[in-house]
Amino acid sequence: MKIIINIIFFALTALTVAVSAQDFQGVATYKTQRKIEIKMDSTKVNDAMQSQMMEMMKKQFQKTYNLTFDKSSSIYQQEEELSKPQVGGGDLIVSFGGGGGSDIFYKNVQTQNYIDQKETMGKKFLIKDSISNIEWQLQSETKHIGEYLCFKATYIKQVPKINLNFSSNSNKEEEEENEKKPEMEERTVTAWYTPQIPVSNGPAKYQGLPGLILEIHDGKLTIICSKIVINPEDKIEIEAPTKGKEVSQKEYDEIMEKKAKEMMERYAPRKGSKDSGIVISVGG
Repeated sequence: MKIIINIIFFALTALTVAVSAQDFQGVATYKTQRKIEIKMDSTKVNDAMQSQMMEMMKKQFQKTYNLTFDKSSSIYQQEEELSKPQVGGGDLIVSFGGGGGSDIFYKNVQTQNYIDQKETMGKKFLIKDSISNIEWQLQSETKHIGEYLCFKATYIKQVPKINLNFSSNSNKEEEEENEKKPEMEERTVTAWYTPQIPVSNGPAKYQGLPGLILEIHDGKLTIICSKIVINPEDKIEIEAPTKGKEVSQKEYDEIMEKKAKEMMERYAPRKGSKDSGIVISVGG
């Protein structure tokens, strides 16, 4: 079986090299969705409101992105959409992020770097860093996505276990202990790529396979390509974003972690307070 996989791989690589000699561009449209599991304090949020919130959060993570690409670089950006609604009822306020489209993720698979322009909490950041190498394991399994023959690839990564619990009765000492020693778990990421589109690229930070990635399954996140246009009539200009405060990925993560702690402290009920209000904000 390993020999067969290697033969297929080298044959596809040869095809990729041959087609790569042609100058081409393309636009791939992806639909994303994420399963949401959130526990809330039932004494402060009734069942009907919980169901309504869960449904709206589910829709919040159903987005459409366009990957504009050539042989070496790409821009991944969410399509513009209407602003998300707010739900308010009694002590509960749930606000959803903006309409999308302002964040730009630029990636160059030749120089192995990316630039992520993000607008967070009213501030623009320009995150510049190197693309992480993904140790893909090529599989022999195939399937068609639209007209494209796709091959399966997987890799295993370590991720922290996250329990989203918005109960106001959380134990502060337990939270601090969990922050110091996050529990890790293994996750298998599955990709489906097509050598018929010979670019080592894909949506978001997924890349590194001998063909465009058309489908991703990463934990609760699913990304599926719904449309591809190769060599559109209008020439594509792929330019790296330039607006925002320049930081590394590590610096940005530290800033966001600090802001998240400040928000939790701000909205945490004070000792002896009878205020049972809960505020949950989900970014765009």
